[in-house]
Amino acid sequence: MAAVWAAAFPVVSSLGPHRVWGASACVGYLCAAVAVLSRRSLGRAVSVWIAGIGAVLVPLVVLVLTGGAQSEVGVVERAGLLTVRQGTPYLADPQAVVEVTPYLPGMALFGLPGAVVADGWEPLRYLGDARLWCAAAFLGCLWAAGRVLGGRGTGQLVGAALIASPVVALPLAVSGVDLPLTGLLCLALALAARHRPVAAGLALALACSLKWTAWPALAVVAALLAHRAGLGAALRGTGVAVAGTVLAVLPSALLAPGPLVEQVFAFPTGRGEWETPAASPLPGRLLADLGPFGWYAAMTLLAAGGVAVAVSLWVRPPAGLVPAADRLAVGLCTAFLLAPAGRFGYLALPVLLSVWARLAEAPSRVAPARSRVVATGSAARPVLVGGDR
Repeated sequence: MAAVWAAAFPVVSSLGPHRVWGASACVGYLCAAVAVLSRRSLGRAVSVWIAGIGAVLVPLVVLVLTGGAQSEVGVVERAGLLTVRQGTPYLADPQAVVEVTPYLPGMALFGLPGAVVADGWEPLRYLGDARLWCAAAFLGCLWAAGRVLGGRGTGQLVGAALIASPVVALPLAVSGVDLPLTGLLCLALALAARHRPVAAGLALALACSLKWTAWPALAVVAALLAHRAGLGAALRGTGVAVAGTVLAVLPSALLAPGPLVEQVFAFPTGRGEWETPAASPLPGRLLADLGPFGWYAAMTLLAAGGVAVAVSLWVRPPAGLVPAADRLAVGLCTAFLLAPAGRFGYLALPVLLSVWARLAEAPSRVAPARSRVVATGSAARPVLVGGDR
């Protein structure tokens, strides 16, 4: 199935980076399928690594070396350079849609390496590609979340398979800007599930300073903390998250309040000077295309969906990692489907959250030790059967 999905990109996509990824990933997935059909005990592990090489490593290296990427990679790199030069990632008067920065100031962090090596040795400039740092942040967050959860789950092989899957491999190779957000949300949920409100709040603050689409996670994490650790923990976690987000956004809000509002909030919702390229035919976009009435109808439905999710959190708060991830995924799906502008690719974020949570909480397959009582003469002694000895 993954190979068929990847094979469609060179045929139907108009984006060069997507076609490169599709061609490489298709070969990788096909070779992985051949490997997994092998009867050798290492067939499954080998297939996962082959898929990762074909779907992640090869296209990422090719695209970085050739400069092929989705436009948002250049936007993030420019944001880092502008932050170094003027203290804010927003151009005061953008002349084209690619000069708009629709992200909160935290996203510029992934463009800072590019700003540092911009005038350096030519081969060193490749290390400034924002995708590399987005991928590093994402993988680091998943690793940290696994440590927080105590190493539960089915192990490194399943984690590698998740990374090699199209839902991660495609954005990692061609764009990557949504992956740090996803990783931080996973980490925040894991920390909240383990009753660590301050750390969860810090992870949320980082996520919420990247894109405002992370803000619904505040309510979900607060509900999870309240259910698992009490109202005080929920208030501490939420307070840290809000304070951290304000501190991260405040400098740009003071230096460039107009460009921030115009580019971060008006532009993605279809109310800015420039038309957003996020124009997939989702319900909210179709409504917005009907004119002002349709736009207000989409926003009303979006608000109603947010209220419904909030009420569900109050009436039935999530009791663990998986329910919390599912509730956040529902909220994000509602937002992406009903927003006046959006892409089908945005739906990969809620899918990844739900899949990751289930893998992270997967029960161990090691059978528990069993014991039985064996009579020996007039006495009885316990004898372990299987498990620990």
